[in-house]
Amino acid sequence: MLLDSIRTQLDSLSKSERKVALAVLDNPSRTVSSNITALAKSAQVSEPTVVRFCRTLGYDGWHEFKLKLAQGLALALPGLNEAPSQDDLASDLVNKICSRSINTLLDLRNNLHHEPVQAALDILSRAKKIEFYGQGTSGIVAADAQHKFFRSGVPTVAYSDPAIHSIAAALLKKGDCVVAISQRGNSPALVRSVHLARDGGADVIVLAPSGTPLADLATVLIPIDLIFNTDPYTPISARLAYLVVIDVLAVGLALQRGPEFRRQMQNAQKALQEFEVQFDSFIG
Repeated sequence: MLLDSIRTQLDSLSKSERKVALAVLDNPSRTVSSNITALAKSAQVSEPTVVRFCRTLGYDGWHEFKLKLAQGLALALPGLNEAPSQDDLASDLVNKICSRSINTLLDLRNNLHHEPVQAALDILSRAKKIEFYGQGTSGIVAADAQHKFFRSGVPTVAYSDPAIHSIAAALLKKGDCVVAISQRGNSPALVRSVHLARDGGADVIVLAPSGTPLADLATVLIPIDLIFNTDPYTPISARLAYLVVIDVLAVGLALQRGPEFRRQMQNAQKALQEFEVQFDSFIG
């Protein structure tokens, strides 16, 4: 995800920081094996510029950035950059698609900072109402989130229709929370709804790439900086990252609400299982 994050933020970097980014992207392995002086020389910038570049990406400095880059390269599985082709056998597709998905989750684990996740959990734990907004593929993630969160005991709903989430957002107030989900972060309709939610006093947790219009409106941003591939034959592994973040938030909220709440959830699950057994007996 680190390399994807750099690609995503290229346009928002300063001219000199962009030179550093391009040098890293041109040869990540050489960057890991080099020192800061070599990278600065390769990018034709000063060493302080390299440090500023690292800090712009959210790292303390060169050494932390280099460590994260090395970890990402070391864990990456073969097949990440191999697109499925017409001549692929089933075994090739299994390898390529699974490798992409595994690499996406490894990158997420290594680069997602805990601070925004905890900040999001703090907001969710005190929310009077939680609404999930997403469109297209992100609408599917929003629906999955609603399915997981409705057991939290907080009124929860998901909207994927722009007109509907616009109306819903206009009715929100202080104490309510919106979780806005977007793989691109630039949907005009979603940005408008988030504006309306913020105007009413609601908190907004955003799952989207850094440096996007939607990210800039967040009360808390959980950055998911992946390259969105428009090739219809290429699996969009980014969706997995979003689903996992939703799982993290759902489980985190359940734990944060304490043992009594977890007992209530277990009782609800037990009741569902008993219903399923009775229904199966009736059908049989």
